[in-house]
Amino acid sequence: MSDSLPINYLAVDGPIGVGKTTLVDMLTRRFEGVKVLEDVENPFLDKFYKDRPGGAFQTQLYFLLSRFQQQREIIQRELFQRLVIADYPFQKDRIFAYLNLSDDELLIYDRLYAMLEEQTPTPDLVLYLVADVETCMARIKKRARSFERSISRSYLSELLDAYNHYYHHYSRSPVLVVDTRNLNFPERPDDFEELIRQLRKPHKGTQYYLSGGDRSR
Repeated sequence: MSDSLPINYLAVDGPIGVGKTTLVDMLTRRFEGVKVLEDVENPFLDKFYKDRPGGAFQTQLYFLLSRFQQQREIIQRELFQRLVIADYPFQKDRIFAYLNLSDDELLIYDRLYAMLEEQTPTPDLVLYLVADVETCMARIKKRARSFERSISRSYLSELLDAYNHYYHHYSRSPVLVVDTRNLNFPERPDDFEELIRQLRKPHKGTQYYLSGGDRSR
């Protein structure tokens, strides 16, 4: 079998600490793809995590516009001649917006989001990584990013619930849901190779890979 995937645009998503960027790095090296990483150096993040007034809205608008610019560059540069692997789909922005913004802020956000989303590419497949709160908190602690030190367990729990709710209703692209709690892609090559086998399969709707088997919805 040739070392390729039957898709042009793969978006990897999941909550903070689930291991998106590490996996994107590994997939990009394996398939000589084009890596697209979201800008995590948001200047408003610290203000948001410390719950300062206006921090959530400023953080969300910065992420929205940054993600939009990156997604437009994917189209403009015609990078689909090679496999494009991103550590987020544009639509993830709404998960955070509805979790963190007030009703008045959402009125403004939704008008801007609607104008931007129609100009962004749709992934051929979304790889949705999931884990529990304990696993994500441990991984966050291990990588020790300064702006993530203020993330509380309760906020992360809300975020996981918001992600699960969003992807339960998501239908824009096929979705492969992967439970990462017992997987270690960087340190266990067999885990990574099995994931690649899952990615090479035809995908329709939402499918689940549970480390030893998969099923569809």
